[in-house]
Amino acid sequence: MPNRTVFFVSDGTGITAETFGNSILAQFSTKHRHVRRPFIDTPEKARQILEEINTTVATEGQRPIVFITLIDEEARRLVHDNANALVLDMFQSFVEPLESELGIKSNHRVGRFSDVAKSQEYHDRIEAINFSLAHDDGQSARNLDSADVILVGVSRSGKTPTSLYLAMQHGVKAANYPLIPEDFERDCLPSMLEPYKRKCFGLTIDADRLSQIRNERRPGSKYAALSNCRYEINEAERLMKRAGISWLSSTHKSIEEIATTILRDIRPDRLIY
Repeated sequence: MPNRTVFFVSDGTGITAETFGNSILAQFSTKHRHVRRPFIDTPEKARQILEEINTTVATEGQRPIVFITLIDEEARRLVHDNANALVLDMFQSFVEPLESELGIKSNHRVGRFSDVAKSQEYHDRIEAINFSLAHDDGQSARNLDSADVILVGVSRSGKTPTSLYLAMQHGVKAANYPLIPEDFERDCLPSMLEPYKRKCFGLTIDADRLSQIRNERRPGSKYAALSNCRYEINEAERLMKRAGISWLSSTHKSIEEIATTILRDIRPDRLIY
């Protein structure tokens, strides 16, 4: 099947439409051109997008795929009824059946938060992001008692992106701490982590992949050498095993999969909200 242009059209940021749409498209072995069009919250803006969609048909010779999350009824109808495309209306697919099942009308609110200034969930996420940034790569040992999780592992094993994802998506205060050659020489975890071992979760990675990643940063260095990567990984896994710290390999897992595993094992309460 020829690859197509895929539009994600939303009256908010478009992240929900894109995340959902990409999870569906991942079931097909195709690579599409993605176009996100956020903040389409008026009929006039919807007409502009409609023109762009229909122009794409004329240019590419095939219908695009359009995922929409539009609250404004007129804007929604304009795209749904007039686009020469496969239009997948996420609100129509999910919100309307829920309204029928629950016996109430949805509030037709744009975005995740009605008023961020009044949302405790939003403020908790911002606080978690600030915490994760302040405790990235072992920068600070302050307030580790308030951390939800502390990620440990060798340099470039995926600790920083996972920490930030946990903070941004789940409001989890995630610190991360690198295991370095000095730790292996001492043959023990860093002393600052000892009181918090129950909060620790380890990330490991295949040596070949780690060497590749490190060579992109410091090509030809001892730091990136395959033999050194093997040594560091073996030593890190040995330390974590002796300390009773669970770990997983980030080699073939997405950040989303890693974060979900961490939540399941360390903070299962965060999977219920």
